[in-house]
Amino acid sequence: MILIALGANLPTERFGEPRAACEAALAELEARGIRVVRRSRWYRSRPVPPSGQPDYVNGVVAVETTLDPRALLAELHSIEAAFGRERREKGAARTLDLDLIAYHERVSDGGAGGPVLPHPRLASRAFVLRPLSDVAPDWRHPASGRTLAELLADLDPEAPALPL
Repeated sequence: MILIALGANLPTERFGEPRAACEAALAELEARGIRVVRRSRWYRSRPVPPSGQPDYVNGVVAVETTLDPRALLAELHSIEAAFGRERREKGAARTLDLDLIAYHERVSDGGAGGPVLPHPRLASRAFVLRPLSDVAPDWRHPASGRTLAELLADLDPEAPALPL
């Protein structure tokens, strides 16, 4: 299972509010040959770390693609750029964020320029784990072997992700 997390907290000129941008991003994935096979509900979450930014809209999708992890991540970055994402500083507000969360059972430290897999911070992010439970409730972290239920139980209750 290939998993992608989506998020946005800034409106775009072309698509409007963050939720509409996330919906448009799903269509853009499909247009680029990345087939969405399952998707979560949309969730609202506070920025991490806490800041004065607007809340985020987040979701997770399972996709099918013939792209390898490096090519898929490059395609995700290209989509972000097309939606006005500018990578200036870590944790900045954004028009669209697409993260490659997991690529089947692959575990990689990012050597040779490939992505770190699974995503290094997914286990601590309610805004990823809660939508992931909609898509793959029986998912297991490929590196730690922990179940999604175990990861959800460890979340900070002060960092909720609530369905919209």
